[in-house]
Parts: sequence; C-alpha cells; structure tokens
Amino acid sequence: MKFNRICVLGLGYIGLPTASMFAANGVKVLGVDVNPQVIETLQRGEIHIYEPGLRGLVAQALESGNLTFALQPEPADAFIIAVPTPFYADKRADLSFVRSAAEAILPVLRAGSLVVLESTSPPRTTVDVVAPILNRSGLKAGEDFLLAYSPERVLPGQILKELVENARVIGGVSPASAEAGRELYRTFVKGEIHTTTATTAEMVKLMENTTRDVNIAIANEFARLADRFGVDVWEAISLANLHPRINILRPGPGVGGHCISVDPWFFVEAAPDLTTVIYAARTVNDSQPHFVLQLVKRALNDLNGKRIAALGLAYKPDIDDLRESPAVETAALLAKEGALVRTWEPFKPGHVVPGTRAAASLAEAVSDADLILLLVNHSQLRDLDPLELAKLTPARLALDTVGAWLPKNWEAAGFRLFRLGVGAPD
Repeated sequence: MKFNRICVLGLGYIGLPTASMFAANGVKVLGVDVNPQVIETLQRGEIHIYEPGLRGLVAQALESGNLTFALQPEPADAFIIAVPTPFYADKRADLSFVRSAAEAILPVLRAGSLVVLESTSPPRTTVDVVAPILNRSGLKAGEDFLLAYSPERVLPGQILKELVENARVIGGVSPASAEAGRELYRTFVKGEIHTTTATTAEMVKLMENTTRDVNIAIANEFARLADRFGVDVWEAISLANLHPRINILRPGPGVGGHCISVDPWFFVEAAPDLTTVIYAARTVNDSQPHFVLQLVKRALNDLNGKRIAALGLAYKPDIDDLRESPAVETAALLAKEGALVRTWEPFKPGHVVPGTRAAASLAEAVSDADLILLLVNHSQLRDLDPLELAKLTPARLALDTVGAWLPKNWEAAGFRLFRLGVGAPD
C-alpha cells in the first residue's frame, strides 16, 4: 500500500513530531489541531512545545512543502489520531478527544484508507469506541477500510531519536490492517516493527507504563521507610543495586506526565477486581507530594508566611512538560498551607501555579526565601553552585527531593540541607 498523503490529528508532543517526521521523509502531511492558536503558531513557522531538535525538523518539513496545517482533516491515504486521553477526577479515562477525532474523520474517510489510533487508551478502545464511530460511514473496519492501534513509546527529550530507533508495535483489527500499519511506519522507523491485534497493542503500552509506575512506587516507599529508620535511602539504593538482579529506581516528589501517572488508572477502571497492586502503587505515587509537604513542614516548623523558592515545575528533568506534574501539585499544596511560594521553571518561566508567584529568574525566586526547595532534577538546577546561590538569598535551609545535591557542598556553603529519604539518625 502506498501512502502519498497522511493526515495527523492532534499536534502535541507526539502528533507534531510524528507529522514532521513523515513530511521530512517525503510524504505529504496535513497536521490538524482544533486549537486555532496552535495552527496559527505553526503556520508562522514557530512551535508551541519544547523538544530538542523539533524546531529544526518542523522548519525542514515546512520548507519542503510536505507539511501543512489546518483545523479540519481532509481526504488522505492514512489518518493518525494522536490526541490527548486524560482522565476525569474519579480517574476514569476521558476519551472525548478520541471520539471527536474519529467523528472528524467520518466525512473524509474513503474505502482503502488506513486509520491508526496512537493515543494511549484503555484496552478495547480501538474496537469498541473508534471502530463503531468510523463504521457509521457505511464502510466496515478491517474490510472496507483498515484500522490499527500503534502506541507511541518515546521519552520526552529524546522523541525524535526514539521515534526512528525504537521498536514499534502495530495492532490491527484485522491482519491486513496490521500489515498496512507496518508499511506506513516503515517510512521512517528503523527499529523492529511487530504486528499483533489492536487490543494486545493497547495492553502493551499500558503494561510498560504501569510496570514503571509500580517500580517507582516501591522506591518512594523505600524513601519513606528510610526517613523513619534514620537511613540515607540514596546510599541504600546504590548498595542494593550492586546485586546483579536488582535495579531499584530513584524516589522523588511523585510521578507525573501524561503516561506513567495516567495509564495505570486505565487498567484499574477496566478491571478493578484484578488490579490490587496497580491501585496501591498509584496511591503511593499520587500521595508523594503530600509526603514532601510534611518534609517542608519539618524543616520550617510552621509554613504560615514562610517564603519558599520552589525550583522546577516540569514532571521530569530538562523538558517543559508540566502535565500531571507532582512539582506543580507540591507548590500548590504549600501555598494552601499558608506558605508564600515563588516558583522558577527554567523551561516555562511564565507558568503560574494557582496560589503562587512565578519568578522571572532564579535570582528573583530565591531573593527573599526562607527555604530553597528542589523539585525537578533539571541539569541547570542540579549544577547550581551553593556558594554562588548563597550570595543571592538569605535562605540557609534547602530541601532536595530528587537526590541531586551533594550535602558536603551545601553544608560548606552555609546551608542546612534536608533530603527526601534521609532520616535523622538516633
């Protein structure tokens, strides 16, 4: 099957890199997003998200004439749905964006076209949600048109590299659908491409992220135990990991992002009677910002009116993605407890967390602080010189929640450094 024209619905952290990658490899691509500001920004040759190398790739694709943008899809050989799948307050999956994207394809769907859902979704979304919508066209999925699920499996900060090099899973509602998906992604994917059923592919993505979530949860529990027992969890983890079959992950202020903090709930929603461990892990990781709150209270005794410089808001280091960020939640919790919080996110300096103030610079964030709180292991925050920082702030208390700062350096600079997972010895 030859793909001369592709339509990508959703131009976020996955859709825009994917659309640009196809275009840079010689395919005509129409990128679609329902947000007019996103379309206007991209049509000006600018981008609305941060990802290393993406700006150059988009520029290359635009210059080639292969990449254009619009608010509505048009007829194409293949449609890729890469829209968000958030969850409601009760942790049920919100599939409204997926449904809307499928509805938008309906008027332009043609016999022989391929539709691929990339959005992370609960098991059976492709066959029970997307297929019935598209079947209203009068064409039948797997027979008249092809339908597949292919989860993105990339790491923010390395998306462009991993889109090309990572193994790809294509799950079809029919064998022909899976094979068509293989042909489509072979346009630029150099990693192995494995075909299976749509529901298996959906489960594969959820299993990957759920495994990661459970492993982080046990690291966070170890940090809480170390705090209680007067142990340095960072030392304990490094020693435990000397065992050839042990690889304990790093604890922190919680788990964020649109995948690891969300996907396990899709399993819990689909089968609550079978997901005891998954539910427990989610509960631990979701409550970790509250644990950090208690550590700050311990360091300051009383939060009311205390000035805190919260450094980092992204959900992981060296990116600008704040979705489901535990750092954002921690800053908001501190403000609710009466602290005067100034935040500094170097990748999104203007972002304001409700109840807090966004500083325009690191110097402003720490200028009148009582405590410096490290929430994200950004390289520029990890590499701060405490001697230089001491010149910018009256604070002599610091709390490291990510295991980034060397205690001897901070203590030599006159700071009392508290660390997540390090309890006071008897």
